[in-house]
Amino acid sequence: MNWQTSRFLIDLGQPRVMGIVNVTPDSFSDGGNFFSAGSGQRSALDHCERLLRDGADMLDIGGESSRPGAPPVPLEEELARVLPVVRHAVTLGVPVSVDSYKTEVMQAVLDLGADIINDIWALRQPEAAAVVAAHPSCGVCLMHMHREPQTMQAAPMEGDVVPQVLTFLETAATGLRALGVDAGRIVLDPGIGFGKTVAQNFSLLARQQELLAAGYPLLAGWSRKSSLAAVSSNSLASVAKLDIADRMVPSVTAAVLAVDRGARIVRVHDVRETVQALKVWVAATAPQPTSGQMGPP
Repeated sequence: MNWQTSRFLIDLGQPRVMGIVNVTPDSFSDGGNFFSAGSGQRSALDHCERLLRDGADMLDIGGESSRPGAPPVPLEEELARVLPVVRHAVTLGVPVSVDSYKTEVMQAVLDLGADIINDIWALRQPEAAAVVAAHPSCGVCLMHMHREPQTMQAAPMEGDVVPQVLTFLETAATGLRALGVDAGRIVLDPGIGFGKTVAQNFSLLARQQELLAAGYPLLAGWSRKSSLAAVSSNSLASVAKLDIADRMVPSVTAAVLAVDRGARIVRVHDVRETVQALKVWVAATAPQPTSGQMGPP
């Protein structure tokens, strides 16, 4: 199984780690840490390189927070945040994804050589699908989101979310295929935390293999989500206070579980730890020597 992108044909025969680069002052988990695009120890440019040293297979750059209640970012501001980082990232020899729903941002980053458009709106904004369809080979990740970032947690989804998410993603992919986009360019994301309750998020993980029926590779984005804090904290009162560092182990655990249930890409903040954990998973799931054969220690 491969993922065709602008410059790379990504082999998804093994799980791939997508490192998150938030060029925002208000991301829920690392807002402001990598906001500067200039020189400096904690700049976004340096962060890209550090994630690659930690083992990331690709980078995902975003200039607008999608946390619940986050206000929209004006177009010119998002461009000013993202474009300098993309210009640098495309020189690093790995696939570069850009997390945006604005058509002008999509076009601008594709013109710079970005490989993947990662859209929380699944290309539902006007002309967004046309921008992707007009490109000869860029990859795209279509994500499920209930309502919009400003309102999604005020009234989460109701009922069994798995078939609802599957139907939404199948419809989004079918619409893009109708515009001439090859299936090999498309990856699907169930949108953990985007308008779902804690129980619904974990239902999507427990039954994730049902989403494979759509026939496309899955990307899982569990990293540092509040649902992980909700089940790993000592009390409900402590969920909001659970330090981001305390979410690392639950995040890595969720990433491995997602891969074990069929996800081919995991989008994470804690790249080094996730890469290490997935190496253990790969070793444990590798074909074992038959009786009488000796393998390396």
